[in-house]
Amino acid sequence: MDAAKTFKPGTILLWEKVADHPEAERILGLFPSAQVRVIERQRMPRLPDVSPSQALPAGKRTLMIGQTSSFVGCFDGRLGSNIRCCAYHKLVPVSNGCPYYCTYCYLAFVYRKFAPFIKININYDAMFKQIRKTLAAAGGKVSFNMGEMLDSLALDHITNLTTMLIPFFSGFSRGFLMLLTKSSNIDNLLAVEPNGQTVVSWSLNSQQMIEQYELGAAGLSERIEAARQCQEHGYRIRIRIDPGILYPDWQAGYADLIQRALSVIRPENITLGMLRLLPGHFRLAAGAYGNRARKLWNHNFVKGASDGKLRYPPKERIDFYTYLIDTIRSFDKKVSIGLCRETPEVWSIFKKHCERGKCNCVIW
Repeated sequence: MDAAKTFKPGTILLWEKVADHPEAERILGLFPSAQVRVIERQRMPRLPDVSPSQALPAGKRTLMIGQTSSFVGCFDGRLGSNIRCCAYHKLVPVSNGCPYYCTYCYLAFVYRKFAPFIKININYDAMFKQIRKTLAAAGGKVSFNMGEMLDSLALDHITNLTTMLIPFFSGFSRGFLMLLTKSSNIDNLLAVEPNGQTVVSWSLNSQQMIEQYELGAAGLSERIEAARQCQEHGYRIRIRIDPGILYPDWQAGYADLIQRALSVIRPENITLGMLRLLPGHFRLAAGAYGNRARKLWNHNFVKGASDGKLRYPPKERIDFYTYLIDTIRSFDKKVSIGLCRETPEVWSIFKKHCERGKCNCVIW
């Protein structure tokens, strides 16, 4: 069950400069039982008696309402000497994490220097202005990825962001809104008119891995049904199978995933990726999630990629991708397949099966 739909913060941190903002008042009205603290600074100091690992799960029950000066960030695709991605723009109206408890989530480590909370930035006029400015300065198509630093739909029933952004992007021929989610929270998407400028992508994993490492997120069947409904409504749909995780009889789990998904939806792209972890993330995750994190780390990970992350050895990654590509092709001969943040050595093995530049986060 998608736990985000019943998200109720125990504490709401209200930045004093937005205390009288109508959007802040609307969000506060959704949670009358929450303890509201008016704060002077948006970056809270870490409590001395709480470790980052202890603060991580607690922060998923704390909501901050504030503002940001930077909704749009540019990612140039460079992750060192041997990892290259396509360039895109990050769109970050909600920051610091989400209500799901994904053991492997790298954002927990990225945001570790901040006191944990989920932050909604409500100065939306600045967001729309920055999107327009970015498009005006660009010479071609521009992808605005609202799934890199947040789950695009987990809190959409609270923010109503898609009801604003989807119609907004319909007015541009070169701007594209890219949504990525593990949620089934699609009521707002079905309530607005879809357009070719919006792409909705679901992050899928085998049901066994969802139950073990993606606590709180929608189950596999829920995600597939949400994708089916959105495709039927008229949205462009993609699938991201990432992070692929090896476990006993993983082939059966991922074949089941592909069969169930491709039996009811026709994605325009499927992007594949495998588990990759920052070395420093392990201590944080182990302290927060205990044996679940320790079991996840119980693999023969190796270094070698310039983004600093640990990965399965190349042979294991090649075997995984080969199996998934063959399984996908048994259901769909034409769907484009991409690889996520892989090394040139692995890309070269699959250059006849996967096209560079055709992956989840960008328009081509």
